[in-house]
Amino acid sequence: MPERPELLQIGGVSDRMAERLAASFTVTRLPDAYEGFLAERGADFVAIATTHGVPDDVQAGLPNLKVISSFGVGYDSINADAAAEHGVIVAHTPDVLNDEVADTAIMLWLAVSKELVPAERWARSGTWEAQGNYPLARSVRGRTVGILGLGRIGQTIAKMAGMFDAKVIYHARTKKDVPYRYCPDLVEMAREADVLIVITPGGPETRHLVNAEVLRALGPEGILINIARGSVVDEAALVEALGDGTLGAAGLDVFEEEPKIPEALKSMDNVVLVPHIGSATKETRAAMGDLVCDNLDRWLVDGRVIAPVPECRHLNE
Repeated sequence: MPERPELLQIGGVSDRMAERLAASFTVTRLPDAYEGFLAERGADFVAIATTHGVPDDVQAGLPNLKVISSFGVGYDSINADAAAEHGVIVAHTPDVLNDEVADTAIMLWLAVSKELVPAERWARSGTWEAQGNYPLARSVRGRTVGILGLGRIGQTIAKMAGMFDAKVIYHARTKKDVPYRYCPDLVEMAREADVLIVITPGGPETRHLVNAEVLRALGPEGILINIARGSVVDEAALVEALGDGTLGAAGLDVFEEEPKIPEALKSMDNVVLVPHIGSATKETRAAMGDLVCDNLDRWLVDGRVIAPVPECRHLNE
């Protein structure tokens, strides 16, 4: 292997990441129009650093690719199965963002329950002076919180929910060794929950997992919080349920066609919208960038990475 192997950069990186990548690799950024570029240079690259997924045709156009280091815990925009089949290790950045994303989930739950946005508008607009006190909101204390997906972030959310005396129940692909009750049926869990927090991975397997039936089960007093992927929730069904009162309220960090948000959601007072800020703090993004680089530096040493995705763990042994 050359002293400074060729790395393809997909998406923008911070100055700190750029400096670290350049210290270990010869870095080339993927151009916007890349078909001819791949034909000419695809065989040069052994590594990818990405903050924006990896298009299938790019992945297929790099015959000597050995490692992909992705910025983020979710990796549904990378074909990890195809990578593993071709001996390519995919790495991501779990754990360093657990607390930050969990904080966002709890923030949305509190904001929705306490009606923070319309209450703030009531105070700012002068309505308080003109019409008196804002109507009563809902307490978050003692609620039943259903968590869809109980991985690292889900377990962090569950722990934080305990601070509000919540009863935590969960639905996941498999039952886990945790002090929370497992619900094998998502609809039944939604029926029992006051709040449904979605933190399951995206991708084809979970697309529209939260559908009209789940939303009906959650009910007119129920709250949906989605900090996972927009694809997990049937957005059209969500708009309808919020509009006709089938569902009580929602706090959304993610959407099906980001950055586009349905106009209907923007007009609803029972919805809190934020622009995919789950892990968006300077401190957490710096830690994520460091792990992207740490994964690649470790690969240079012994062909392994610090944080392989599950599909590629066998390649990392």
